Amino acid sequence: MTIFLAIETSCDETAAAVFTDEPRILSSVVASQTDLHARFGGVVPEVAARAHLERLLPVIDDALRQAKVSWGEIGCIAVHHTPGLIGALLVGISAAKALALALGVPLVGVNHVASHIYACRLSAGRDIFPCVGLVVSGGHTTLYDCLDALTFRTLGATRDDAAGEAFDKVAALLGLGFPGGPAIEREAENGEPTAYRFPRSLIRDERLDFSFSGLKTAVLYALGGQNNADAPPPPPGKGRADLAASFQAAAVDVLVTRCRQAIQRTGRTRLAVGGGVAANSALRHGLTALASSLGIELFIPPLAYCTDNAAMAAAAVEHWRLGRFASLDLDANPTTG
Repeated sequence: MTIFLAIETSCDETAAAVFTDEPRILSSVVASQTDLHARFGGVVPEVAARAHLERLLPVIDDALRQAKVSWGEIGCIAVHHTPGLIGALLVGISAAKALALALGVPLVGVNHVASHIYACRLSAGRDIFPCVGLVVSGGHTTLYDCLDALTFRTLGATRDDAAGEAFDKVAALLGLGFPGGPAIEREAENGEPTAYRFPRSLIRDERLDFSFSGLKTAVLYALGGQNNADAPPPPPGKGRADLAASFQAAAVDVLVTRCRQAIQRTGRTRLAVGGGVAANSALRHGLTALASSLGIELFIPPLAYCTDNAAMAAAAVEHWRLGRFASLDLDANPTTG
């Protein structure tokens, strides 16, 4: 049995995990930076990188302690090296390379976005490929035809804002704070999802792309009109809840419809959905109904594996089995999706 230590610092979560080559997760530790970025209304790259420097070693130590694994038992180091914030990625990659060199063990570089789909494989406890994969997060909204755990063909991607980014921006417009996803979901619980008929952009386009900037702008117009970019947030109450619920309904409708189209186009019988927005209960309900209507299998990881974490880097096991190791000149790539 080979034991892996994985590191995640692609954005604003400092994370480490220990897992085996089965794969079986022995520990997963995440240090959130939400408190650091909340006052800015979004992630500040320099703040994130500095926080990773401060928190990474204690997080790794905690992951080893929880797994009851010593340094001498580690047989491979895994790290998310793409995509993400360049400064944040470099912190994790530098640590991973140093550990691989010091321990004399192989290094595996893992794609962070692909790992979100692999989180579905982890929670299922069995092979889920081939499948249609949807990664929906603050930085990415992309549909894939996943031939296997390592081979993804892009079916469609966002042309502007990612879904999670739109949630953050609309939450800011409504005065709900950061992060926007949970805040919108809480507010929407008391609202009417049909109160506003917000746009479902590109929904009839032949390409399976996404666009959420128009939806965000529609909420702005509903608040104060086209020429009032500085419209004040609405006060608490039914009006604000209706806006949140209607926005959420439109975003979920687009995501579910695109998944339906991707399944019908590819003929796949499995759908795997990962990323922070996959924690949204309205989206989960919509996807569950979709899977039932199409007679397909749906895979969504538990909430702890939706947001950024290092356990999902267990995709490194697939690389390890094929002998696909990284050299010590492994670099950060902030844009590969």
